[in-house]
Amino acid sequence: MTEPARPYTLVAELTYRCPLRCGYCSNPVDGGGSARALATDEWVRVLVQAEALGVVQVHFTGGEPLVRKDLESLVAAARALDLYSQLVTSGVPLTQARLRALRDAGLDCVQLSIQAADAATSDAIAGRACFADKLEVARWVKDLAMPLTLNVVLHRANIAAVGELVELAERIGADRLELANTQYLGSALRHREALLPSRGQLEHARRVALAAQQRLADRMELVFVLPDYHADRPRACMEGWARRYVVVTPAGTVLPCQAAHALTQMKFDSVRQRPLDDIWNRSQALDAFRGEDWMQAPCRSCERRTQDFGGCRCQAFALTGDAAAADPACALSPHHDIVQRARRGAERERASLPVYRAVRSR
Repeated sequence: MTEPARPYTLVAELTYRCPLRCGYCSNPVDGGGSARALATDEWVRVLVQAEALGVVQVHFTGGEPLVRKDLESLVAAARALDLYSQLVTSGVPLTQARLRALRDAGLDCVQLSIQAADAATSDAIAGRACFADKLEVARWVKDLAMPLTLNVVLHRANIAAVGELVELAERIGADRLELANTQYLGSALRHREALLPSRGQLEHARRVALAAQQRLADRMELVFVLPDYHADRPRACMEGWARRYVVVTPAGTVLPCQAAHALTQMKFDSVRQRPLDDIWNRSQALDAFRGEDWMQAPCRSCERRTQDFGGCRCQAFALTGDAAAADPACALSPHHDIVQRARRGAERERASLPVYRAVRSR
C-alpha cells in the first residue's frame, strides 16, 4: 500500500441542487441518491478534520452552493480555521448584500461560471436567462476588491468564441480565466456527440488562447485545458487519485474526485461513520489507485506514470467498464480506438444544439 500524500484541498460539495441545466454537468445523473445532506454542524466537523489532516484551502461548490442557507456559517468556520476559501458558483441566485456578507464572513475569492461570451448562447447552454445576472455578480465581486476567476467549460457550442471570452474577461477585470475543455463523464458523456469539438475547432481555440495568454501575462492569468480526447496522453486527473484533493459529497461520502460516484463497484466511506483522517489514510477505496501497484500494462512501464498517474480512473471505467484499465485517452491504451471513433465523429458537420441535464431537487 502506498503511503497517502497530504491533501491540500477540500472540495466541499454542499449540494447537488442547481438552477442551471448545463449538459456537461459533472453532478450525478441520478441526483446523487436519496441520503440526507450533511447538516451545518456536520460540515463544520468536516472542516475541522480537514484542517487537522493538512488541508489549507476549501472550495465550496455543488451543484450551486448558494442554495444552502448556512453558507455564511460554513465560510466563517473555514475562516476560523485559517482555511483559504473559494466559492465556486454560477452566481444564481446571489444578491449584492449576500456577497458582502460572505466576504465579511471570511470568503477569500469567487470562481464564477460563464457559459459563453454573449447572452443568447450563454442562456441557451445554461437552460435559463442568467447571463446578465452573471455579469452583475462579476461587477459586485470586483467592487468588493475580491479575486475573481471566470471559468468557462468549452465544447462545440462555444469553442469558436474563445477570443470573445478573453475580451469579456478583460472587460470584467477578471484576475484569472479558466478555459477548460469538457471532461466527458456523466451528463457530458451522454451528450458527447453534441459537445465534442473537431480538431480544427480545438486548434483554432488553442492558438487564440495562447496568444492571449502571452499578451495578458502581466494582467490576467489565463489557463487553457486541453481535452483528453484530442491530446493522445491523459492528464494527471486531480493530481493523482486521492493524492492532493479530497472531495466530500452532500451526503458525506468521501471521494478522490467529483466524478468518482459513478464507480458503482467501489464502496466509498462516509464522514458520518468514520473520521476524515481515518478515511484518508485507511480507506480501501482511496487506496485502490494510489501509487503504481494497481497499474496494468502499458501504464506500469510507462515513463509518464509518475506524471499522469495513469490518467483518469473514472474515464477508464466509463469507457471500458474497468477502472484499472489504461485510460482510453492515451494513445498507448488498447482501448484508444474508443476515443478515436469519437474524435472522427466530431469531424462531421452538424448544428450545435443545446443539450441539458435533468433538473434534480437534492
